[in-house]
Amino acid sequence: MTKTDSFIKNDVLKLNTQETLPSALSKLSTSHDAGFVFSDNNEFMGVINPYYCLIKSSYPSNAKVEHCLYHPPHVHASDSITRIARYFIDTKIHYLPVFDNQEKFLGIVSARHIISLFKDYSVFKVKIQEVLQMKNKALITIFEDDPINHAINIFKKEKISKLVVVGKSLKLKGILSYYDLISYLSRPKDSQHRGEREGNKVSFFHLKVKNFQKNYVLTLTPDNLVSDAMDLIIEKKIGSVVIVNEERYPIGIITTKDLLRFFISKNIGKRIEVVSQNLTPENRRTLGGFFDGLSAWVKKVPDVNGARLFVKEEKGGNLFKVVLSLFFNHGQPTVIEREGRDLRFVLKDVEKKKN
Repeated sequence: MTKTDSFIKNDVLKLNTQETLPSALSKLSTSHDAGFVFSDNNEFMGVINPYYCLIKSSYPSNAKVEHCLYHPPHVHASDSITRIARYFIDTKIHYLPVFDNQEKFLGIVSARHIISLFKDYSVFKVKIQEVLQMKNKALITIFEDDPINHAINIFKKEKISKLVVVGKSLKLKGILSYYDLISYLSRPKDSQHRGEREGNKVSFFHLKVKNFQKNYVLTLTPDNLVSDAMDLIIEKKIGSVVIVNEERYPIGIITTKDLLRFFISKNIGKRIEVVSQNLTPENRRTLGGFFDGLSAWVKKVPDVNGARLFVKEEKGGNLFKVVLSLFFNHGQPTVIEREGRDLRFVLKDVEKKKN
């Protein structure tokens, strides 16, 4: 199991608290992107994200960043990949902050990077049709001649970020992302309708979808492998792939969220949590080695569906307390508790008891 602190990114998009919302949003790259906001003392305050600023909330165009913050869950360096995948799914944000055990900001982790860690697993060498069958929603499409206001209503009602665009024949024409509309939606409301009042232009909301859609769309078929979709999302730095049949009729869409859900459903990353307190860097490395061995063991034992490891170092390193909880498919969990003055010996004792 790869530990979170091995793939923390430090190239963080930082925003000023006094920046206006349109200015902040213009710096983002996708609907799932996030700008990170810090105080004058460099303390993390929250993020700016299109979904939470424009779909879930409707902040005025002159709002300052500090009043539009979303407070995402804190990823910790000891979190399992499965837990982080759930964070990405629940928040709809593909970049999340990472903290150490003292809640010090370390950097960020991206959904695309998480996917790259398990893309070569054999379980993903199955046909895309298997992922499509897992989805509980039918593909939502929109006609290229529909007004953009109709698309906005669908985005808000269905809480999605992309719409597959079709022509009159129902064949694929393009894809419309909520991100493509951000610069228009963050304008003052008066400017959006000004042309309509002056009578010389069609208002933004009455313009057709085809004026905003992207015509170049990456596609695959149901017979392609899930790993093919993962490769495209990683290499092309995109958020989704449209699935079409032989006649180029769209029949589905595979998103980053779908791949994360598939990862969790296959139980590749059985839930393994680590909580540590007051560990020195050297003892943290010792714990990391034990964690890797524990993760490999949990994955190999069919009856075990998860584990939780708690390690506490008293100030000065005079005493270590280790508690390992093992969870099974049936029955009560097993709890192993040990204390000692040398972390290595305590962990070895826990290892013997576990087996």
